[in-house]
Amino acid sequence: MIWTAVFICVVVPVFAATLSPLLAWRGPVYIVAGFAGIIAMTLLLIQPLLAGGILPGLNIMQSRKIHRVLGGALVTLVLIHVVGLWVTSPPDVVDALLFSSPTPFSVWGVIGMWTIFISALAVLSRRRLCLAPMTWRRVHMGFAVVIVTSTAVHALQIVGTMEPVSKGLLSFLIMVVTATVIVGRSRAKAS
Repeated sequence: MIWTAVFICVVVPVFAATLSPLLAWRGPVYIVAGFAGIIAMTLLLIQPLLAGGILPGLNIMQSRKIHRVLGGALVTLVLIHVVGLWVTSPPDVVDALLFSSPTPFSVWGVIGMWTIFISALAVLSRRRLCLAPMTWRRVHMGFAVVIVTSTAVHALQIVGTMEPVSKGLLSFLIMVVTATVIVGRSRAKAS
């Protein structure tokens, strides 16, 4: 049942975006960049489920391994998203990176992007950081909260390719699932 729900929540927003009439006025690079962002957002629904070991049929070690692989995919998709937008409109990307863009969604996208990159760097440097497991979890969950929140706000503020209802539902679900897993793990550690 949970696999079916996850599948629907991942596929519906992507499929709905393919039906957007706005795609008719966009070039291939912009479309690829946009869909990289959409797919990256759908991965944010799966990541906490994997981190929490909630998906049936996977043991915790399998879940964590897939979580790491999808984390790498998430970084790659964000890079494709940003580079594609850079290719199609460098001044807009520069404005966004300098936090001088007139569009509020840009700020949230840049916050999410840098947090994903910093989180990935922390993962790659985990052994060198010598953090206790509990401290590592807290740091990584803190990154997750910022990533999920900024991505949801970023997506919700954009009037674009993503269909509004599926985008709103996906945003809501990634925030609820992330919060639920974090609270559940915190309670489990406390007891």
